[in-house]
Amino acid sequence: MRKVLCVEPVIFIYTFASSLTSPLAQQFIYRRLWEEEYNSTFLSDGNATYCEQNKSSPAYIKQKEVQEKASVFNMQLDLTGAVPSLIVAFVIVANGDRQGRKRSLFLPSMGALIADICLTVISYFSLSLSILFAVAFITGLFGSMATFLGGGFAFIADVCHDEKQKTTRIAVVDLIFGVVSGLAGLSSGYFLRGIGFTWTFVTASLLHVVNIIYIMFFLEDTVSISEFQHQAPVSCKEILRETFSGVYMLFKTAPYKKRILIIVLLFTFMTYLFTMVGGSSLFTLYELDEPLCWNEVYIGYGAAAFTSVSLTSFLGVYLFSKCLKDIYIVFIGIFSYIGGMVMAAFAKTTLLMFLVRVPSLLCFMPIPVLRSMLSKVVLTGEQGAVFACIACLEVVTGTISLSVFNILYATTVAWFSGFSFLLSAGLCLIPLAVLCWLLCISWNGEDLALLVPEEVSSIESVDS
Repeated sequence: MRKVLCVEPVIFIYTFASSLTSPLAQQFIYRRLWEEEYNSTFLSDGNATYCEQNKSSPAYIKQKEVQEKASVFNMQLDLTGAVPSLIVAFVIVANGDRQGRKRSLFLPSMGALIADICLTVISYFSLSLSILFAVAFITGLFGSMATFLGGGFAFIADVCHDEKQKTTRIAVVDLIFGVVSGLAGLSSGYFLRGIGFTWTFVTASLLHVVNIIYIMFFLEDTVSISEFQHQAPVSCKEILRETFSGVYMLFKTAPYKKRILIIVLLFTFMTYLFTMVGGSSLFTLYELDEPLCWNEVYIGYGAAAFTSVSLTSFLGVYLFSKCLKDIYIVFIGIFSYIGGMVMAAFAKTTLLMFLVRVPSLLCFMPIPVLRSMLSKVVLTGEQGAVFACIACLEVVTGTISLSVFNILYATTVAWFSGFSFLLSAGLCLIPLAVLCWLLCISWNGEDLALLVPEEVSSIESVDS
């Protein structure tokens, strides 16, 4: 059977299934906690969920307690799966340079399948929510979204030999990720209303099965592993040693300029990801609360609005890359995110909440551009190591961000639910300051943000 080097279908299916499950899992937890608090069935009509807006009512106080409990529960759930997924992301993605990229795609797909099957069982039999902690830990052992994306972007970096097209190609993958996430978010409300939680989780499980079959039988690996297949099996200790040595040598053998640039770009990526993940993760809870009181369909519309954001961000990267340096594109994207978060903090009507996406139209641009900048700095044999660093930062940063912002939201929701969005916007000053410093610092007249492998090679020859 002839295999293909087309990873986009894998990313499409995995993203759709995961994005279909994620908002439903949050709503499932919210409804179960609501039913435990009120000792009654969760109410929802065609326009909005039951949502008490009279602040003097005892029901309003209980409603805020449910918000706090749901926020803390989601934070604890994220922490449970963070540690194992961090280890797996680092080891699997870093070893992709020698042992292939497919396992970085296969393992997270298996983990997502297990999670959806468990959610199906919990929903169908009305089992305790505490089982989700065991599910999160087991799923973490198979990797996470960071492992999957780390392998996917490394796959793209292997296939794309033209460095000038790498930024656009990575932006295309981010476009797929954003558009499909929006479509899945839009569909989730109708899935929930039409077939309920249980069968929606079954649908997501079937999609992961299709994805696993494609990865195993139709996708060709970009890294030849024939030599490794004929070698004697190595121990786990040897695998870990090779993994850490690859990442260590990435920084150890690099010239001073290259090493500083990698660290600065990784820090910028981490700080912006921290603010964006933390702020955007609160949208569902914010929309469920008063005065918006959205139901599952409106929440789906809100998630789908990010489809336009992903599309405009991709178009922004494509067009701006023709006339602007990468670092300026990152600046524009960060300012776009700040505008959206400030507006979200004061959005008290449905129309205004939808209009939040207008100033945020370019907020996704920094992520693919920073990935591309990092990929351009390192050599071909170092792609796995740098994307392993990115994957680990995504797990660590995402987990810490979700924990911090969920706790912050639970603390501030009673007096000002939009405070977390303002803080997210304010924290963007950190990556902006770092980028400004990067623009001001240069060696021998070279702009660090524009270093490419050819320039790195010349620097290495001079240093030697």
